[in-house]
Amino acid sequence: MIAEIGHFAVLLAFAIALVQSVIPLIGAQKNWSGWMRLGDSAALSQFVLVAISFGALTYSFVVSDFSLQLVAGNSHSAKPMLYKITGVWGNHEGSMLLWILILVFYGALVALFGRNLPAALKARVLAVQSMISTAFLAFLIFTSNPFTRLANPPLDGNDLNPLLQDPGLAFHPPFLYLGYVGLSMSFSFAVAALIEGRVDAAWARWVRPWTLLAWITLSIGIGLGSWWAYYELGWGGWWFWDPVENASFMPWLIAAALLHSAVVVEKRDALKAWTILLAILAFSFSLIGTFIVRSGVITSVHAFANDPERGVFILAILTIAIGGALTLFAARAGQMRTNAVFSVFSRESGLILNNLLLVVATAVVFFGTIWPLIAELTSGRKLSVGAPFFETAFTPFMVVLCLALPIGAILPWKRAVIATSFKHLRGALALSVALGVLVWSLQTGGRMLAPFGLALAAWLVLGAILDLLLRARYTAGTPSETLRRLRKLPRSDWGKAVAHAGLGFLVFGIAAITAWEQEDIRTVGIGDRFALGQYEFVFNGVEKTNGPNYSAQTARVTAYRNGAKIGEMFPEKRFYPVQNMPTTEAAIHSNLFRDVYISLGEDRDGQVWAMHTYIKPFIAWIWIGTIVMALGGCLSLTDRRYRIASAARPKRAITPQPAQ
Repeated sequence: MIAEIGHFAVLLAFAIALVQSVIPLIGAQKNWSGWMRLGDSAALSQFVLVAISFGALTYSFVVSDFSLQLVAGNSHSAKPMLYKITGVWGNHEGSMLLWILILVFYGALVALFGRNLPAALKARVLAVQSMISTAFLAFLIFTSNPFTRLANPPLDGNDLNPLLQDPGLAFHPPFLYLGYVGLSMSFSFAVAALIEGRVDAAWARWVRPWTLLAWITLSIGIGLGSWWAYYELGWGGWWFWDPVENASFMPWLIAAALLHSAVVVEKRDALKAWTILLAILAFSFSLIGTFIVRSGVITSVHAFANDPERGVFILAILTIAIGGALTLFAARAGQMRTNAVFSVFSRESGLILNNLLLVVATAVVFFGTIWPLIAELTSGRKLSVGAPFFETAFTPFMVVLCLALPIGAILPWKRAVIATSFKHLRGALALSVALGVLVWSLQTGGRMLAPFGLALAAWLVLGAILDLLLRARYTAGTPSETLRRLRKLPRSDWGKAVAHAGLGFLVFGIAAITAWEQEDIRTVGIGDRFALGQYEFVFNGVEKTNGPNYSAQTARVTAYRNGAKIGEMFPEKRFYPVQNMPTTEAAIHSNLFRDVYISLGEDRDGQVWAMHTYIKPFIAWIWIGTIVMALGGCLSLTDRRYRIASAARPKRAITPQPAQ
């Protein structure tokens, strides 16, 4: 009965979505206030109904209702409760319902907190948002019904993929979807502005918080996925340029460009057409990611489905949404001209450079991701584009971006004297280079990656600090006055500086792990002792253990550094009998300076085992940098301008007419 309620709620939400897609749009065109207000109640109703449906599916997983095909195929009575709940989105149908829940959640937020939006713009935004939810509700109902009953329910279920039974993967999809789907709001605002034919500073200020929220949650989601892959898959890597990883990374890059471009619209009333285009592209790449994950065109540990029929349906959604938006953009782009002028050396130019680098970097990732598919379709050959291509083609654009960020951040609007502006950065540049030279002189082997990476990271962090100090006019007063002015700076200024510093931490972690990682692969027997760098390890044997729904071989390894014991480590090989699938659980001893990482391989007659050992210097700084960037976004999101919408657009002197 609960499942039937959930199914009926989805059907009713679909009917309301159809109404919301049409009525507010007509009301905005005719200036009928009652029809425009219908969008608010419809958006809230959609959210309530989809939430009921999602709650019904979650209940079915919690109580192990194996009469539902989805529960029987993705759960088991012995599975821990956390993974029974997260099993709701550990499959195609349930994850799509979560996708739609977040989509209508954003629409409900606009209905609740968009009071300062002009009625016509708000109605158009809600209508466009509902068009998207209509398409995906139809996809769920007609191709991916999560409430299908089984005529002969099994006594127990088939369990969830063991790789997904992990806390990192429990929370990774919701955050990723909050980012993916959150970019639909930027898309809806862009299409609504194109329909209205008006883009101005107020529009940019309204669209930035939604884009920022999506970027923050997408950052957290990508970080959680990277962390999960690092410790769960047993490969010791943190990023593999997997097509599905790339599918989440591309909208993140475009969203970052959109955030910077919207600043120019807000401050200088320039780059309006470009900003609209970025808003369309950001969500377009989210749709492309959805197609990649659910169409079966690629094989990945991250992929949800392998059904061409579903792929065709999503491809149709993608074509209509992207094609329709770009067609509208082509028709209206000429109306978004600006009279703003600025010099080659100005903050506007710096932000344009930022945008170009991010967009070109996205294009590199996109073509590297889809090229194997194109090659197979056109020539029948199976090609592989691996990490070396992405690292060679992508990295130079990011290096230039990191070099330019501190300079662009301190340039004044409209016109700058580059020598005057750069003199403030001479100390930061000198200190950054000095740190790089110091690292180069202390290390052995003459490798330049780590010194250059540290210098680049220091340049970003010191540049962010200097940006704050310049805004607080630290040269025009005592330290106490500077501190007082720092406290009074807008949170968006603090957020920008913190996010840029977080990027510096991330760059440092990537450079350090790439340059200094140590690796050892060997077979070991009980009592064997081996060394790796400054560390020594003693293999004490393997014992069998049991978990709630798995059995395991757990090794015990004692780790020493320079003769001093640092602890016992317990890498595991787990076996999940229901899925008949083994997994690797690495043992990791972590601190801020390094990770000691041990992965247990296969045994030979129970006498010797394969073992993979790494020393990973400063790898934690990769995720510290991600967290700091997200924290910077959160600081900006709480800026007073966004909380009270102080720059609300002046209302037109048009009296709404009652519906005829």
